[in-house]
Amino acid sequence: MQNVARFFKVWHTLAKYRIDALIPKTSRHGMIKLLVFMMPVAWFRQPSESRAVRVRLSLESLGPIYVKFGQALSTRPDLLPPDIAAELAKLQDDVAPFSKELAIEIIEKSLKTPVGEAFASFSDEVLASASIAQVHTATLHSGESVVVKVVRPQIERTIRNDLWLMYRFANVLQRLSKNIRRLHLPEVVSEFDKTIMGELDLMQEAANASTLKHNFKDSDLLYVPEIYWDYCGKNVLVMERVFAVSIGDMKTLREKRVNLKELAARGVTIFFTQVFYHQYFHADMHPGNIFVDISDPEKPKYVAIDFGIMGSLNDQDQYYLAENFLAFFNRDYRRVAKLHIDSGWVPANVSVTDFEAAIRKASEPIFGKPLKDISFAQFLLTLFQTARRFEMEVQPQLVLLQKTFFNIEGLGRVLYPDLDLWETGKPILEKWMKDRFGLRAILKQMRTHSGEYTEALTQLPLLINQQLQQTQQQQQQQERRQRAQWRRSLIVAASVVFSASAWLIFQPSLWAEPYSRYFLGGVIVLMVWQLRRGLKSEA
Repeated sequence: MQNVARFFKVWHTLAKYRIDALIPKTSRHGMIKLLVFMMPVAWFRQPSESRAVRVRLSLESLGPIYVKFGQALSTRPDLLPPDIAAELAKLQDDVAPFSKELAIEIIEKSLKTPVGEAFASFSDEVLASASIAQVHTATLHSGESVVVKVVRPQIERTIRNDLWLMYRFANVLQRLSKNIRRLHLPEVVSEFDKTIMGELDLMQEAANASTLKHNFKDSDLLYVPEIYWDYCGKNVLVMERVFAVSIGDMKTLREKRVNLKELAARGVTIFFTQVFYHQYFHADMHPGNIFVDISDPEKPKYVAIDFGIMGSLNDQDQYYLAENFLAFFNRDYRRVAKLHIDSGWVPANVSVTDFEAAIRKASEPIFGKPLKDISFAQFLLTLFQTARRFEMEVQPQLVLLQKTFFNIEGLGRVLYPDLDLWETGKPILEKWMKDRFGLRAILKQMRTHSGEYTEALTQLPLLINQQLQQTQQQQQQQERRQRAQWRRSLIVAASVVFSASAWLIFQPSLWAEPYSRYFLGGVIVLMVWQLRRGLKSEA
């Protein structure tokens, strides 16, 4: 019953902002019109806002989960028109905090001890509040300043109800037209489902933070706060509190004379290092989650928080992505086309020549600009949009990568407008290719797997002997089959000769008939054929 009520609430909101007008008209559009007609709010309303503004306002009206969904869609300009994607980027995940009493109740239930005993001090004031959780500050008995992240009460039930409706809407829209089916709406909702449900588990977020901290251990590029595992649970996360400057606070960064060019370049280095060396990257690097340690203004250090959304690439995707970047900047479009097909991102029956021509048409205008003005993120978008016309399927791991790239490039160009991503990124890519596939890499692989190779060599004589025995057995079976075939041929030939002889003996008058001689000749031919067949089998 609750889902039904929520459905009418959602449909009322969509009708109010005439979102139905954005759905392509098909033979089944009558069903949409009927549902809109059932909502009186749409009878006389002629919206004055643009379509993009109407989409944003409808999502804001539906609540924080739909706002987060809109934020996720804003990073998918390969699916949305540019005006709607840009408008959705304005969505803010700001939600009124829930009461301190509820927060304390959740913390005490998780820690199984009163807050006053768990912490030396605990602030009732909310440091930050969002759709999934809110954050308080506290001090441990050992003296460390920490932040305490608490999941909102009953939020999981709300999310599951909204996801249920999203799946239903996606499946209905999917059936309306071929153009809508190309958007893979159920898969988009499924990816959002995985992301938001992952954000609900703060133990998973703590594990993500620990992995990233290990990857950048002793690094002067990125600092990840310490996780206090003894205080963590599914609904509570306790992490070191960091005191740094928000990367969006340009005024302070300039006042402290931070080297903004170096800061921008370091951001690009962090991204490429995560993707190509760690195969594991922070996939929610918007300004609210990034801070800067300015203790050394000439070598500023990034500080990351909020590790609910992380991305990863397997070896194959990592290799093809690196090759794509290098081929693109060498303007080797045929290589780009072949890489897409070889990786399985695009069907094998696609014409390489046609795909190459489409990539060339989309990419050449980019090279008409100075190198510093070339957008990596725009290249990825252009490439994916072109590939979609050739039936490229949605690659979830590349979607997160594209989103992260947009964030990194956007931050970098705000910090230093003349940032040349290729100048920073190309040496990292080339070094990675050399480290991965060069002579040293091969020798390293041989040393790493030397034990496996030794074991395989000790097994080699046994394997050879087994193969020889198997071959001998196969030869013996073949010989037995040939002898059986020879015996069958002799029996058939003997049977034919015996039958013909008996027939002629008991009917001697038939010798004078011409057809008898023809019959006898046929018998002889058949006998000879059977004998030859048997001899061939024996051979």
